[in-house]
Amino acid sequence: MLPRYPVLSSLISTGPAPAFVDAVLRLGAARSSSYVCFANVHMVVEAHRQPAFGQVVNRAALVAPDGSPVAAAVRWFGGPAQPRVAGMDALPLLLAEAARRGQSVYFYGTTPEVLAAIEARIRRELPDLRLAGLHAPPFRPLTPEEDAADVARINAADPDLLFVALGCPRQEQWMAAHQGRIRACMLGVGQAFMTYAGLEKRLPTWARRLWLEWAYRLWLEPRRLWRRYLVTNSRFVWLMLRHAAVQWRGTADISTQ
Repeated sequence: MLPRYPVLSSLISTGPAPAFVDAVLRLGAARSSSYVCFANVHMVVEAHRQPAFGQVVNRAALVAPDGSPVAAAVRWFGGPAQPRVAGMDALPLLLAEAARRGQSVYFYGTTPEVLAAIEARIRRELPDLRLAGLHAPPFRPLTPEEDAADVARINAADPDLLFVALGCPRQEQWMAAHQGRIRACMLGVGQAFMTYAGLEKRLPTWARRLWLEWAYRLWLEPRRLWRRYLVTNSRFVWLMLRHAAVQWRGTADISTQ
C-alpha cells in the first residue's frame, strides 16, 4: 500500500492520483474485503475528536487526502508534498480504469434518481464497464434482516469495487462494520455520486485551487452544512496552529541547548 503520514490523529496515504487508482484496482482484483476513505477537513477533525471514529479511519486500506487543506497538512506534519486526491475526481478515473481492466462496480447509497443518472452516464460514456448493480437503501437505520439482504445482494452481484454514498461518518462506519462480510473493495465517496450524475456542478479548477469548494458547498446547503464548515474548519485551523506552536517551541528549545 501507499506510504501514510499523520495529520492530527489520521494516517493519510500519499502518492499521485494514478497510484491511488492503481492501489484501489489491485484491492478490487484481489477481492479484498477492504475499504477506502476520502478524508476532508470534517473527517480529520471528527477522527481527532472521536477516537473510536479515528480507529475506523485508520483501519482503512487507504485514506486519500480529499481536501486541499488535508493534502497541504501532510507536508506540515513532516510528510512529502502531496496533491489533493478528491473522491469527486477519483470516481471517474476509477470507473474508466475498471472498464479498461475488465473489473466490475456496484453503487450503494443516495437515491434511485441519482443512481439512474449515474447508470445513464455509464451506459453512454463507458459501455464496456461491467455495472454489477445499484441500490439505494432507505434513509434510516436498517433492520438486521434488511442489512443481511443488502449484503447478500451485493455479494451475489460479485463486484470488484463497491462505491458507497451514505454521508460522513455513516459511510465510513458502514464500511468498517461490513469489512469481512462484503467481498469487495469499498470506497466511501459521498457527494461524488451527485457530481458524477451531473446533478451538482463543481467549482472551476482555479477556485478549487484557492480552497473555495467548502464555501460553494456551504452556499448550496447552508442549513445542513453551516456547522460542519464554519465550526469544523475553524477547529481545524486552531488545531493546526497549535501543532505549529508546539513544533516551533520544540525547535526553539533545541536551538538554545
